[in-house]
Amino acid sequence: MSHSFGIAIESLVAILLMLTIGYCMLLNARLKRLKADEHSLKAVIAELITATEIAERAIGGLKLTVRDVNENLGSQLVSAAELSLQLKKQLAEGDAVFRRLSRIAIAARPAPEPEVAAPKISAAQAVAAAAQAFSERRRSDGLAA
Repeated sequence: MSHSFGIAIESLVAILLMLTIGYCMLLNARLKRLKADEHSLKAVIAELITATEIAERAIGGLKLTVRDVNENLGSQLVSAAELSLQLKKQLAEGDAVFRRLSRIAIAARPAPEPEVAAPKISAAQAVAAAAQAFSERRRSDGLAA
């Protein structure tokens, strides 16, 4: 009985050893896949780090661009406001000159003769004629227009 009992124990040990070898082979295959995944994960992480660095540089460049644009835009807005104020003043002065010329033109118009109807002329022609008459009067007085 001791001989058959020894064979049974050794057979059991052999079966357990075969199971252990099979399990080790299974673990080895899983470790290989894990190593492969680790290498691909390292590659993905390296690409992500590179992309992050590129994005950080781009953001830094954009911040500088925005700062420059803000400075330039601010100075251009100030210049535009000053130019607008100057134009407003010049328009007011031009309007005053136009009103004076209109009054001169109206004052310089000869009274229409009652028998003959005067030909109709446009306001621009009347202003031009009045301005010309005014300059001729000034020249006759010895002053340049």
